[in-house]
Amino acid sequence: MTNDTIALPETDPADLIGLRDSVYATDLLITALGHLDFFTAIEKYELDFEGICNHFKTDRRCTDVMLTYFVALGLLAIENGHYVVTKKTSEFLLSTSTWNLIPYFSNLLERPIIEKMLDALKTGKPQSWGAKKDELDWAKAMERPDFAAMFTAGMDSRAALMAPAISKKFDFSKYNTMLDIGGASGVYVCSIIDHFPNLTGGILEKSPVDKIAEISIRNKEKEASVKVIEGDMFQSIPAGFDIHLFSHVLHDWTLEQNQILINNSFNSLNKGGVIMIHDAHINPDKSGPLSTAEYSILLMFSCWGKCYSITELAPLLEAAGFVNIRETHTTGNRSIITGEKK
Repeated sequence: MTNDTIALPETDPADLIGLRDSVYATDLLITALGHLDFFTAIEKYELDFEGICNHFKTDRRCTDVMLTYFVALGLLAIENGHYVVTKKTSEFLLSTSTWNLIPYFSNLLERPIIEKMLDALKTGKPQSWGAKKDELDWAKAMERPDFAAMFTAGMDSRAALMAPAISKKFDFSKYNTMLDIGGASGVYVCSIIDHFPNLTGGILEKSPVDKIAEISIRNKEKEASVKVIEGDMFQSIPAGFDIHLFSHVLHDWTLEQNQILINNSFNSLNKGGVIMIHDAHINPDKSGPLSTAEYSILLMFSCWGKCYSITELAPLLEAAGFVNIRETHTTGNRSIITGEKK
């Protein structure tokens, strides 16, 4: 049975989290309007996904994120596999529109981030974290102890709200061991163990984040039930665990990289075990939700990934050997996708 006594906030912070996660969304719209005259071309030509990538010479991953966002905004619709403009778009966002608002957006093209957004769309390469001129992309920046500590603290504050919701939506009482893969400070595994003391846990992290995790575990007085393991999840995942939790991890990487992680999980997971992918997931038809589509832009801009849907992740899980794949809503715009190793 799931734990019905878990304390959750009385109000939902999803709108507050969404403010942070949507920080680059309008920049993407400005870029598409000012640099690509995007919707005018969509109106003029009958374009499917491949046609859009070829016409604008944009990266496939970034194009996918952009199209999901525009569909979620109600600016595009999909008809017979082709993207078409909506009534609002035809009235306001075409260069031929009587009430053309493109110049209103385009007078913000001089903002430095717009150049970076265009580069991301064209090349598919991550830009600097926070759009700083001299900053590294997220994966490289995480190798710096100061950045890793700052970033981990930020993710901790979000996880403190979301971890209890996972415990409320999944029955952990049947399992003995749990590994939080790419678990940063370990706030998720510690919270889950608080509510299901039958579990012992581990955190798999690279240096220097593993040292941050060790401090966090000591501060939480969890040394007896949670151990920190230094290692690279792309090389191998330690054996001996019933549950593998990837929380806000797969969205940092490409589908090809995620297949490696999922394969590594299946190969080391105990028989009868479960993989849990906790994240903001796009709707199966990539129609939204808007808050997740906006968050996906931040990920597209800063790392190699994006927000994925169960439609995209299920084939990876099946290819690795997982069965009984399902998605369960937790809180806000988050959900867990689970698969079993029989």
